[in-house]
Amino acid sequence: MSIKLREHIEEITPISDSEFEYVLSHFKVKKLKKHQFLIQNGNLVKDDHFVVNGLLKAYYTNDEGKEHILQFAKEDWWITDYQAYFKKIKATTNIDCLEDCEVLCLSLHNRDKLCAELQKIEHFFRVKSNFGYIALQRRILSLLDQDAKGRYEELVSLYPSLLQRVPKTILASYLGVSRETLSRLS
Repeated sequence: MSIKLREHIEEITPISDSEFEYVLSHFKVKKLKKHQFLIQNGNLVKDDHFVVNGLLKAYYTNDEGKEHILQFAKEDWWITDYQAYFKKIKATTNIDCLEDCEVLCLSLHNRDKLCAELQKIEHFFRVKSNFGYIALQRRILSLLDQDAKGRYEELVSLYPSLLQRVPKTILASYLGVSRETLSRLS
């Protein structure tokens, strides 16, 4: 489990054994079962989560009960309700497990501490945040500018492994189409 986190960090910045052990000591391990919530709307969000194993989805449910999927998170991805995490407010999204999951949890206090103490880790999180902004912008533009076929083709191109791991009804919701439309596209 720790090897995955180290490899993930070292995609951006090298880190010594002692630095990594120190970083790892600020995380806690959490194991969840399929369909279990990692974060629930209305609860405080204490941690950001690095996915070691499994697959999660983050979604918002509107006043009419319609579910809007914001993102998926698979191995080597990070997930939380970032607004709630950074602003220390209650979650507006839900995050639940599509598979059994194991995540490494990092509190905001520990993140800030690591970033203050280790420039390498501050650099790592800055780069990861920038990549997150890019992905979010790409997703918003896709929803605004592409038709269903274009959104589906982009999903297949960027994340082909999700097609085997995510149920079709959930993929359809992510793409903003009906299950029937997704069947015609795939």
